[in-house]
Amino acid sequence: MSAAAENAPGEAKVIPIESAPSWSEPEGPGAGLADRLAGAVGAALSGPLGPTAARLFGKGWEGRAAEGLAFLRRRVTGDYEVDEFGFDRELTEEVLLALLRPLAEKYFRIDVQGVENIPAEGGALVVANHSGTIPLDALMTQVVIHDHHPNRRHLRMLAADLVFVLPGVNELARKAGHTLACNEDAQALLERGEVVGVWPEGFKGIGKPFSERYKLQRFGRGGFVASALRARVPIVPCSIVGAEETYPMVGNVKTLARLLGLPYVPITPTFPWLGPLGMLPLPTKWTIRFGEPIATDGYPAEAADDPMLVFDLADEVRETIQHTLYQLLVQRRSVFF
Repeated sequence: MSAAAENAPGEAKVIPIESAPSWSEPEGPGAGLADRLAGAVGAALSGPLGPTAARLFGKGWEGRAAEGLAFLRRRVTGDYEVDEFGFDRELTEEVLLALLRPLAEKYFRIDVQGVENIPAEGGALVVANHSGTIPLDALMTQVVIHDHHPNRRHLRMLAADLVFVLPGVNELARKAGHTLACNEDAQALLERGEVVGVWPEGFKGIGKPFSERYKLQRFGRGGFVASALRARVPIVPCSIVGAEETYPMVGNVKTLARLLGLPYVPITPTFPWLGPLGMLPLPTKWTIRFGEPIATDGYPAEAADDPMLVFDLADEVRETIQHTLYQLLVQRRSVFF
């Protein structure tokens, strides 16, 4: 039987049972509920909602609907996998990246350069500049690496402590593959062959005033370099232009920030003056460039314990990113086009 069942003219199309997994035997807690829920949705699509779905989603909608129902069932029954860090690959690919993709492709219209500098396999550490008041640059980097890399690799980001204490955000961050920005987690992921992303400027980068845009802040003590040296993986500098102007921070309500336990409470040309509308990012044109990888496998095993070497490598990465930012800014024709 073909993917799309044959129907008489004027009749609603039916999602063929072959398109979906066999659900005759419950596989665990929630399986019965999942079957009833999927059956109700399937009946609606094969009945009164069928013609509407065909008009909205076009040819092949039946197969996509069957995949969606199968995905729904797996979520309800718990029939999916997460790694020890909580990374849920299926949820990230099917939902989280899908939600962020229009922002990257249509809103910021990101020009991606040099993504082939990220290895096809094995560990790598992507180090990027941080900016924009809200860390959209990290999320957009995750999207473009997955979508533009030939092997569709996932970026496992090292996030600040604040991310993991915010209700709801903590669980979502874990599902998306993020983990705490500490040397132990970074090294463990790199040794497993993951692509790890770090933004060494932290809140100093995303919370800096607009007058200091594209001027890199301190990179800390270079712990990311030590992790790369111990795992013997390349460091890939990443330069992001466009994020600085999404939320131009012209002021900071420091007293309110202290009361709320936040690193800053920004004032921008649109927030708080326009209320919730002022929280929308400006539609700037972005460029994300991945530079030539800096090899670490030529250093001796004890190199990670040499503070001067670690500092020199961290400074080399920082200078590479800063120089590339200046190059991209000179080439840029407009903030928005």
